[in-house]
Amino acid sequence: IYLLLQNDNNQMDNQTAKIEEFHILAFSFSKETRLILFVLFLIVYLIGVIGNSVMITVSCFDLHLHTPMYFFLCNLSLVDLIYTTNILPKLMYILITGNNTISFIQCFTQMYFYMFMASTEIMLLALMAYDRYVAICHPLHYTQIMDMRKCILLVICNWIFECCNASFFTLSSSTFSFCLTNEIRHFFCDTKALGKIACSNKLLQVMIYIEMSIFGPFPLLLTSYVKIINSILHIKSIQSRRKVFSTCTSHLTVLLMFYVTIICTYLRPATKNSETLDEIFSVMYTAVTPMLNPITYSLRNKEVKGALKRLVGKKGKYGKQN
Repeated sequence: IYLLLQNDNNQMDNQTAKIEEFHILAFSFSKETRLILFVLFLIVYLIGVIGNSVMITVSCFDLHLHTPMYFFLCNLSLVDLIYTTNILPKLMYILITGNNTISFIQCFTQMYFYMFMASTEIMLLALMAYDRYVAICHPLHYTQIMDMRKCILLVICNWIFECCNASFFTLSSSTFSFCLTNEIRHFFCDTKALGKIACSNKLLQVMIYIEMSIFGPFPLLLTSYVKIINSILHIKSIQSRRKVFSTCTSHLTVLLMFYVTIICTYLRPATKNSETLDEIFSVMYTAVTPMLNPITYSLRNKEVKGALKRLVGKKGKYGKQN
Protein backbone atom coordinates (compact mmCIF):
# COMPACT_ATOMS: atom_id res chain seq x y z
CA ILE A 1 0.00 0.00 0.00
CA TYR A 2 2.92 2.38 0.78
CA LEU A 3 4.39 1.85 -2.71
CA LEU A 4 0.98 2.44 -4.28
CA LEU A 5 0.58 5.67 -2.33
CA GLN A 6 4.08 6.82 -3.35
CA ASN A 7 3.42 6.17 -7.05
CA ASP A 8 0.00 7.79 -6.89
CA ASN A 9 1.41 10.89 -5.15
CA ASN A 10 3.95 11.33 -7.97
CA GLN A 11 1.11 11.05 -10.46
CA MET A 12 -1.04 13.54 -8.55
CA ASP A 13 1.75 16.15 -8.48
CA ASN A 14 1.59 16.32 -12.28
CA GLN A 15 -2.18 15.98 -12.84
CA THR A 16 -4.06 17.12 -9.72
CA ALA A 17 -7.12 19.27 -10.38
CA LYS A 18 -9.83 20.19 -7.94
CA ILE A 19 -13.06 18.51 -9.00
CA GLU A 20 -16.26 19.99 -7.57
CA GLU A 21 -18.73 17.94 -9.56
CA PHE A 22 -19.02 14.73 -11.58
CA HIS A 23 -20.94 13.78 -14.71
CA ILE A 24 -22.77 10.44 -14.62
CA LEU A 25 -22.58 8.86 -18.08
CA ALA A 26 -25.07 6.03 -17.92
CA PHE A 27 -27.62 4.83 -20.46
CA SER A 28 -26.51 7.39 -23.07
CA PHE A 29 -29.32 6.61 -25.48
CA SER A 30 -31.78 8.70 -27.44
CA LYS A 31 -34.39 10.85 -25.68
CA GLU A 32 -37.16 8.34 -26.47
CA THR A 33 -35.14 5.42 -25.07
CA ARG A 34 -34.32 7.39 -21.92
CA LEU A 35 -38.04 8.06 -21.47
CA ILE A 36 -38.79 4.32 -21.69
CA LEU A 37 -36.03 3.61 -19.16
CA PHE A 38 -37.46 6.31 -16.87
CA VAL A 39 -40.89 4.62 -16.92
CA LEU A 40 -39.35 1.17 -16.29
CA PHE A 41 -37.25 2.39 -13.35
CA LEU A 42 -40.23 4.30 -11.95
CA ILE A 43 -42.34 1.12 -12.00
CA VAL A 44 -39.54 -0.91 -10.40
CA TYR A 45 -39.01 1.77 -7.74
CA LEU A 46 -42.72 2.10 -6.86
CA ILE A 47 -43.19 -1.68 -6.65
CA GLY A 48 -40.12 -1.92 -4.42
CA VAL A 49 -41.23 0.91 -2.13
CA ILE A 50 -44.79 -0.44 -1.79
CA GLY A 51 -43.66 -4.06 -1.34
CA ASN A 52 -40.99 -3.31 1.26
CA SER A 53 -43.28 -0.86 3.11
CA VAL A 54 -45.96 -3.55 3.32
CA MET A 55 -43.41 -6.10 4.63
CA ILE A 56 -42.25 -3.66 7.33
CA THR A 57 -45.84 -2.87 8.32
CA VAL A 58 -46.89 -6.52 8.45
CA SER A 59 -43.78 -7.59 10.39
CA CYS A 60 -44.26 -4.81 12.95
CA PHE A 61 -48.01 -5.03 13.55
CA ASP A 62 -48.73 -8.76 13.28
CA LEU A 63 -47.86 -10.54 16.53
CA HIS A 64 -47.55 -13.89 14.73
CA LEU A 65 -44.49 -12.54 12.88
CA HIS A 66 -42.64 -11.34 15.99
CA THR A 67 -39.93 -13.98 15.52
CA PRO A 68 -36.20 -13.68 14.72
CA MET A 69 -36.66 -14.55 11.04
CA TYR A 70 -39.25 -11.84 10.43
CA PHE A 71 -37.33 -9.37 12.56
CA PHE A 72 -34.39 -9.86 10.19
CA LEU A 73 -36.77 -9.65 7.22
CA CYS A 74 -38.20 -6.36 8.51
CA ASN A 75 -34.68 -4.93 8.70
CA LEU A 76 -33.93 -6.28 5.21
CA SER A 77 -36.98 -4.47 3.83
CA LEU A 78 -35.88 -1.26 5.54
CA VAL A 79 -32.41 -1.60 4.03
CA ASP A 80 -33.87 -2.22 0.55
CA LEU A 81 -36.13 0.82 0.94
CA ILE A 82 -33.20 3.13 1.74
CA TYR A 83 -31.00 1.35 -0.81
CA THR A 84 -33.25 2.03 -3.82
CA THR A 85 -34.24 5.53 -2.65
CA ASN A 86 -30.57 6.44 -2.49
CA ILE A 87 -29.95 5.53 -6.15
CA LEU A 88 -33.07 5.35 -8.34
CA PRO A 89 -34.63 8.85 -7.87
CA LYS A 90 -31.36 10.52 -8.97
CA LEU A 91 -31.10 8.13 -11.93
CA MET A 92 -34.70 8.87 -12.96
CA TYR A 93 -33.99 12.61 -12.69
CA ILE A 94 -31.00 12.21 -15.04
CA LEU A 95 -33.05 10.17 -17.51
CA ILE A 96 -35.98 12.61 -17.64
CA THR A 97 -34.01 15.89 -17.64
CA GLY A 98 -30.74 14.93 -19.30
CA ASN A 99 -28.86 16.80 -16.55
CA ASN A 100 -26.24 14.26 -15.46
CA THR A 101 -24.31 16.55 -13.10
CA ILE A 102 -23.83 15.54 -9.46
CA SER A 103 -21.85 17.56 -6.95
CA PHE A 104 -18.82 16.16 -5.12
CA ILE A 105 -20.69 16.09 -1.78
CA GLN A 106 -23.83 14.52 -3.30
CA CYS A 107 -21.73 11.87 -5.02
CA PHE A 108 -19.94 10.78 -1.87
CA THR A 109 -23.15 10.97 0.17
CA GLN A 110 -24.70 8.57 -2.34
CA MET A 111 -21.61 6.38 -2.16
CA TYR A 112 -21.77 6.35 1.67
CA PHE A 113 -25.39 5.18 1.80
CA TYR A 114 -24.70 2.65 -0.95
CA MET A 115 -21.78 1.17 1.03
CA PHE A 116 -23.74 1.35 4.29
CA MET A 117 -26.87 -0.38 2.97
CA ALA A 118 -25.06 -2.96 0.81
CA SER A 119 -22.79 -4.15 3.65
CA THR A 120 -25.72 -4.13 6.11
CA GLU A 121 -27.79 -6.27 3.72
CA ILE A 122 -24.94 -8.74 3.24
CA MET A 123 -24.66 -9.25 7.00
CA LEU A 124 -28.45 -9.50 7.43
CA LEU A 125 -28.59 -12.24 4.80
CA ALA A 126 -25.86 -14.09 6.70
CA LEU A 127 -27.82 -13.79 9.98
CA MET A 128 -30.94 -15.06 8.21
CA ALA A 129 -28.95 -18.04 6.89
CA TYR A 130 -27.76 -18.81 10.42
CA ASP A 131 -31.35 -18.53 11.66
CA ARG A 132 -32.46 -21.13 9.09
CA TYR A 133 -29.53 -23.37 10.07
CA VAL A 134 -30.56 -23.32 13.75
CA ALA A 135 -34.24 -23.85 12.88
CA ILE A 136 -33.48 -26.92 10.72
CA CYS A 137 -30.46 -28.46 12.44
CA HIS A 138 -31.22 -27.59 16.09
CA PRO A 139 -35.02 -27.16 16.27
CA LEU A 140 -35.29 -28.12 19.96
CA HIS A 141 -32.83 -25.41 21.00
CA TYR A 142 -34.05 -22.77 18.55
CA THR A 143 -35.74 -20.50 21.10
CA GLN A 144 -32.65 -20.58 23.33
CA ILE A 145 -30.09 -19.93 20.60
CA MET A 146 -32.13 -17.40 18.60
CA ASP A 147 -33.40 -15.39 21.54
CA MET A 148 -35.08 -12.12 20.43
CA ARG A 149 -32.86 -10.03 22.70
CA LYS A 150 -29.76 -11.54 21.12
CA CYS A 151 -31.17 -10.96 17.65
CA ILE A 152 -31.96 -7.31 18.39
CA LEU A 153 -28.46 -6.82 19.80
CA LEU A 154 -26.89 -8.48 16.73
CA VAL A 155 -28.85 -6.27 14.34
CA ILE A 156 -28.04 -3.08 16.30
CA CYS A 157 -24.34 -4.01 16.32
CA ASN A 158 -24.55 -4.72 12.58
CA TRP A 159 -26.05 -1.29 11.83
CA ILE A 160 -23.48 0.50 14.01
CA PHE A 161 -20.49 -1.42 12.64
CA GLU A 162 -21.50 -1.01 9.00
CA CYS A 163 -22.20 2.69 9.57
CA CYS A 164 -18.66 3.15 10.90
CA ASN A 165 -17.22 0.94 8.15
CA ALA A 166 -18.99 2.91 5.39
CA SER A 167 -17.93 6.22 7.00
CA PHE A 168 -14.29 5.17 7.08
CA PHE A 169 -14.32 3.91 3.48
CA THR A 170 -16.17 6.99 2.14
CA LEU A 171 -14.02 9.52 4.00
CA SER A 172 -10.87 7.73 2.86
CA SER A 173 -12.06 7.68 -0.76
CA SER A 174 -13.10 11.35 -0.69
CA THR A 175 -9.51 12.40 0.07
CA PHE A 176 -8.28 10.91 -3.22
CA SER A 177 -7.72 13.18 -6.20
CA PHE A 178 -9.69 12.50 -9.38
CA CYS A 179 -7.20 13.68 -11.97
CA LEU A 180 -8.07 11.40 -14.88
CA THR A 181 -11.59 12.74 -15.60
CA ASN A 182 -14.76 13.82 -13.81
CA GLU A 183 -16.96 11.51 -15.89
CA ILE A 184 -18.36 8.47 -14.06
CA ARG A 185 -19.28 5.71 -16.50
CA HIS A 186 -22.02 4.27 -14.34
CA PHE A 187 -25.54 5.24 -13.29
CA PHE A 188 -24.56 6.15 -9.71
CA CYS A 189 -21.46 6.93 -7.65
CA ASP A 190 -20.24 3.38 -7.38
CA THR A 191 -16.93 2.60 -5.64
CA LYS A 192 -15.58 0.66 -8.61
CA ALA A 193 -16.53 3.37 -11.13
CA LEU A 194 -14.93 6.09 -8.98
CA GLY A 195 -11.84 3.93 -8.57
CA LYS A 196 -11.32 3.95 -12.34
CA ILE A 197 -11.03 7.76 -12.49
CA ALA A 198 -9.07 8.33 -9.26
CA CYS A 199 -5.35 9.16 -9.27
CA SER A 200 -5.12 6.64 -6.43
CA ASN A 201 -7.08 4.08 -8.42
CA LYS A 202 -4.81 1.17 -7.47
CA LEU A 203 -5.16 1.90 -3.76
CA LEU A 204 -8.93 2.31 -4.05
CA GLN A 205 -9.18 -1.03 -5.87
CA VAL A 206 -7.17 -2.68 -3.05
CA MET A 207 -9.57 -1.17 -0.49
CA ILE A 208 -12.57 -2.50 -2.42
CA TYR A 209 -11.15 -6.04 -2.51
CA ILE A 210 -10.35 -5.84 1.23
CA GLU A 211 -13.97 -4.81 1.85
CA MET A 212 -15.26 -7.72 -0.22
CA SER A 213 -13.01 -10.33 1.40
CA ILE A 214 -12.43 -9.41 5.05
CA PHE A 215 -15.80 -7.92 5.94
CA GLY A 216 -17.87 -10.26 3.78
CA PRO A 217 -19.63 -12.93 5.87
CA PHE A 218 -19.15 -15.62 3.22
CA PRO A 219 -17.87 -18.26 5.71
CA LEU A 220 -21.01 -17.96 7.86
CA LEU A 221 -23.29 -18.22 4.82
CA LEU A 222 -21.40 -21.13 3.32
CA THR A 223 -21.15 -23.06 6.59
CA SER A 224 -24.85 -22.53 7.39
CA TYR A 225 -26.10 -23.83 4.03
CA VAL A 226 -23.63 -26.73 3.85
CA LYS A 227 -24.95 -27.93 7.22
CA ILE A 228 -28.55 -27.29 6.18
CA ILE A 229 -28.15 -29.33 2.98
CA ASN A 230 -26.30 -32.07 4.86
CA SER A 231 -29.11 -32.23 7.43
CA ILE A 232 -31.80 -32.38 4.72
CA LEU A 233 -29.98 -35.19 2.87
CA HIS A 234 -30.07 -37.31 6.03
CA ILE A 235 -33.88 -37.17 6.11
CA LYS A 236 -35.21 -40.43 4.66
CA SER A 237 -38.69 -39.29 3.62
CA ILE A 238 -38.77 -37.32 0.35
CA GLN A 239 -41.90 -35.48 1.47
CA SER A 240 -40.22 -34.47 4.73
CA ARG A 241 -37.16 -33.29 2.80
CA ARG A 242 -39.30 -31.02 0.63
CA LYS A 243 -41.15 -29.66 3.66
CA VAL A 244 -37.92 -28.82 5.50
CA PHE A 245 -36.24 -27.35 2.42
CA SER A 246 -39.30 -25.17 1.70
CA THR A 247 -38.62 -23.28 4.95
CA CYS A 248 -35.44 -21.76 3.47
CA THR A 249 -36.24 -21.54 -0.27
CA SER A 250 -37.35 -17.90 -0.06
CA HIS A 251 -34.18 -16.85 1.70
CA LEU A 252 -32.00 -18.92 -0.63
CA THR A 253 -33.65 -17.29 -3.67
CA VAL A 254 -33.02 -13.78 -2.28
CA LEU A 255 -29.47 -14.75 -1.32
CA LEU A 256 -28.59 -16.04 -4.79
CA MET A 257 -30.13 -13.04 -6.58
CA PHE A 258 -28.15 -10.57 -4.49
CA TYR A 259 -24.82 -12.36 -4.13
CA VAL A 260 -24.43 -13.64 -7.70
CA THR A 261 -24.93 -10.17 -9.20
CA ILE A 262 -22.74 -8.33 -6.68
CA ILE A 263 -19.92 -10.89 -7.05
CA CYS A 264 -20.16 -10.64 -10.85
CA THR A 265 -19.80 -6.86 -10.53
CA TYR A 266 -16.81 -6.62 -8.21
CA LEU A 267 -14.92 -9.90 -8.60
CA ARG A 268 -15.37 -10.48 -12.35
CA PRO A 269 -12.21 -10.21 -14.49
CA ALA A 270 -12.04 -7.10 -16.69
CA THR A 271 -13.28 -7.48 -20.29
CA LYS A 272 -14.00 -5.21 -23.25
CA ASN A 273 -17.64 -4.81 -22.19
CA SER A 274 -16.89 -4.44 -18.46
CA GLU A 275 -18.66 -1.10 -18.05
CA THR A 276 -21.84 -2.31 -19.77
CA LEU A 277 -21.87 -5.54 -17.74
CA ASP A 278 -21.26 -3.58 -14.53
CA GLU A 279 -24.33 -1.45 -15.26
CA ILE A 280 -26.49 -4.51 -16.00
CA PHE A 281 -25.42 -6.41 -12.88
CA SER A 282 -25.71 -3.24 -10.76
CA VAL A 283 -29.29 -2.71 -11.94
CA MET A 284 -30.02 -6.25 -10.74
CA TYR A 285 -28.80 -5.83 -7.17
CA THR A 286 -29.72 -2.14 -6.67
CA ALA A 287 -33.19 -2.14 -8.26
CA VAL A 288 -34.54 -5.54 -9.33
CA THR A 289 -33.52 -7.58 -6.26
CA PRO A 290 -34.93 -5.07 -3.69
CA MET A 291 -38.17 -5.04 -5.72
CA LEU A 292 -38.39 -8.86 -5.83
CA ASN A 293 -37.43 -9.52 -2.18
CA PRO A 294 -40.87 -8.78 -0.64
CA ILE A 295 -42.62 -10.50 -3.56
CA THR A 296 -40.48 -13.62 -3.09
CA TYR A 297 -41.24 -13.80 0.64
CA SER A 298 -44.96 -13.06 0.31
CA LEU A 299 -45.62 -15.50 -2.54
CA ARG A 300 -43.70 -18.42 -1.02
CA ASN A 301 -44.59 -17.90 2.62
CA LYS A 302 -47.93 -18.91 4.13
CA GLU A 303 -47.27 -16.94 7.33
CA VAL A 304 -46.77 -13.69 5.41
CA LYS A 305 -49.88 -14.36 3.33
CA GLY A 306 -51.86 -15.01 6.52
CA ALA A 307 -50.53 -11.82 8.11
CA LEU A 308 -51.54 -9.79 5.04
CA LYS A 309 -55.06 -11.26 5.15
CA ARG A 310 -55.37 -10.47 8.87
CA LEU A 311 -54.10 -6.92 8.30
CA VAL A 312 -56.54 -6.32 5.41
CA GLY A 313 -59.32 -7.97 7.44
CA LYS A 314 -58.75 -5.61 10.38
CA LYS A 315 -58.87 -2.57 8.11
CA GLY A 316 -62.08 -3.90 6.57
CA LYS A 317 -63.70 -4.29 9.99
CA TYR A 318 -62.71 -0.79 11.07
CA GLY A 319 -64.13 0.56 7.81
CA LYS A 320 -67.49 -1.17 8.38
CA GLN A 321 -67.66 0.07 11.99
CA ASN A 322 -67.12 3.66 10.85
